[in-house]
Order: sequence, then C-alpha cells, then structure tokens
Amino acid sequence: MQTVVFDKKPRIIGTGTIAGPKECAGVVGKYVDKSLTDDTFGESTYEKAECKMLSYAVSKAIENAGRTEKDVDLLVSGDLLNQIISASFTARDYDFPFLGVYGACSTMAESMAIAAAFINAGYYKNIVAATGSHFSSAERQYRYPLELGNTRPPQAQWTVTGAGGAFISYMGGGNGKKINAPAITMATFGKVVDFGITDVNNMGAAMCPSCAHTLLTHLTETGRSADYYDLIVTGDLGALGSRILKDLTWEKGVDIADNHVDCGEIIYNVIEDEFQGGSGAGCSAVVFNSYIMDKLKTGALNRVLFIATGALLSTVSSGQGESIPGIAHAVAIENI
Repeated sequence: MQTVVFDKKPRIIGTGTIAGPKECAGVVGKYVDKSLTDDTFGESTYEKAECKMLSYAVSKAIENAGRTEKDVDLLVSGDLLNQIISASFTARDYDFPFLGVYGACSTMAESMAIAAAFINAGYYKNIVAATGSHFSSAERQYRYPLELGNTRPPQAQWTVTGAGGAFISYMGGGNGKKINAPAITMATFGKVVDFGITDVNNMGAAMCPSCAHTLLTHLTETGRSADYYDLIVTGDLGALGSRILKDLTWEKGVDIADNHVDCGEIIYNVIEDEFQGGSGAGCSAVVFNSYIMDKLKTGALNRVLFIATGALLSTVSSGQGESIPGIAHAVAIENI
C-alpha cells in the first residue's frame, strides 16, 4: 500500500504565500499574501531573493495560523537550488528543528504528507511545510544563463517566482465535533516513473506518467472514484502535461476531464507568451496555499486531491544523456 490514512486528521490552520509580479498578474494574484513588484525582493542576487521569499512564506503561515515561532515543533521544507540552500538558509533564521526534503516540484505535497504523518503518529503537534522557487535562479541552474537570451521552445514552461507555506496542526476534535479548518485525511506516496523523456524543456511530459500512476494508485487503494473529489489539482504539468495526464488516465478507465486542473495552467494569464504555463516548486505551493485554500475555507470546495509532481533531473544527469524520472505525491484535503 502506498496510501496512508490519517485517523487524527491533521488540520491546515494557516498558510502563507508570496509571488512575483508576473505570477500575481494572473488569477491567483488577489489570493496571495504578498505581491512583489520587483522579483529581486530587494536582494543583490536571485538566490538570496528566493531564500527571503521562503522565509516570508514560513513566517506568514505561522502568523495566519494565529501562532508564534515558539509553537512550531518542526519545519519540513525543500527547494530547487543545489543542496536545497533556500530551505536550509531559511531554517537558520528560526529556533525550531528542520527536516530538509527534496522532491523537485513535488516538494509541497511531499512536505505536507510528511508533516501529517508526524502529527498523526503523535510525535509533533505543529509543523510548517513549505517550499518555493525563482524563475531566474532555476533557469541558470537547470538550463541556460538568462544573459544568453535563448529562444524558448513551445513545450517550455516558466518557473514560478514564489513560495508557499502551510501550518499543519493537531487540533483534537472527535465526538462528531466539526473543526473549521481543512483536514489532511490521506496521503499517497508516489513511485519514481520514467517514460524516457530527455527534453529538459518538456517537464509536463516527463512528470505526467508518475502523476497518473499516483492518481490511479490512490483511487484503487482508497476505493474512491475520481468524482469523489470536487477538484483534482496537479502541479505543475502545464497545459500540455495536463492533456497527457487526462489521456493516460482515460486509457485506464478514469475520466478526470470535468474536475481536474493543473496549477501550471492557471497561475499565469492565459496568453500565447506563457507557452505551457508555470512550473517550479513554487508553482503548486503558491496556487494551493492561496487560491485552493481560499476555496476550501469558504466551502466552495470540500474535497480536494492535491498531487504535486516533480522532475528528478540535474544538470549532470541531463549532460550525460540520462532521461528524466518523475515523481508525484498525493494529499487528500477535506472539510470534515
């Protein structure tokens, strides 16, 4: 079994988000806690800006949860930079334990699932799960320096400049008592799936097979149908990857055409210049912790399956001609 059921139902009691000007020009902009007008965030390098954004998301999640730093038992976080320095440099600013994780762009769901597991086991009561990314730092690490001005192919996505954090807590309850905070009820930890994609610009095609595998596994192991969920939200396959995912699941008898959306599809304004949409660890972190959480808190959505996806490549593996493995982790969030 890849699916874990959380009987103590850890709650998401606060979130924090920050995003760049390009991201906030889209549909999620009005839901983000802080909208940047300058993607350097007042720092001298993009890497320092990325770290500062992640720190903001962590602090804002704590604040919006109505808690203080002293209440936090653990920070679970990662990012896309080498040796996850955004997360570790952020953690050095706080006086609570840190667990660094790496799942590429699946890190938001991975960190949430790990946090829920720790809380459900009774080891901790309050955990912050967070991640982020920056377009400019990711481009020069994974592809080409921005100064080269390389032409973007039509299958490309834009790495999101943004960060998001979720304050996950054990709030008790029971005896039919309803708690006004979305609960993490299940998590399905994904397997690494590789369909042989080698194009570093085609992240959607590389990641969607693992996403389909995790989704189908979740539905099989839980006995749920796809329409049990008001929304199955993936991130960040982009427009092309989203279409491939629908084809892969449809071939297995599962139709998600009516209740699926991808974070990469909706974070930017839908215009031709955006190509396939957004990507990066910050993509699903920003969309879920702002737009999707708002819909959960207002009751517009009550059952959401959040599946963040990651491409497990590096500049070394790509340079050696390796294909791009994918990973996807699913987290069920419900108003109960």
